[in-house]
Amino acid sequence: MNKHIKITMVFCMTLLFIMIFSTTAFASGGGDVAGAIEGTWNDASEQIKTVVNKVVFPAIDLILAVFFFAKLGMAYFDYRKHGQFEWAAPAILFACLVFTLTAPTYIWTILGM
Repeated sequence: MNKHIKITMVFCMTLLFIMIFSTTAFASGGGDVAGAIEGTWNDASEQIKTVVNKVVFPAIDLILAVFFFAKLGMAYFDYRKHGQFEWAAPAILFACLVFTLTAPTYIWTILGM
């Protein structure tokens, strides 16, 4: 019987904490949820663009550049060892690097921002 009381108390305390720390989110005035989301998106879209252009794309570019030069070096050493240069992997990495380097100039017009 004592075990059931402890479980009930833990359940009641958990429910109490959920009720205390949860908040109710209301849409503006007439309950227009879509308008509230659209307004939030319009306010945040410039910040999102800035973060993506200044942080995300340069990080991806750095990673791709490191992989490109590492793969180019490994392909050169394979060429020295076997006498045949494999172009596929460095070419794919170079194409991805060019794509991500130029992406900030056109990606936002594609997305309509």
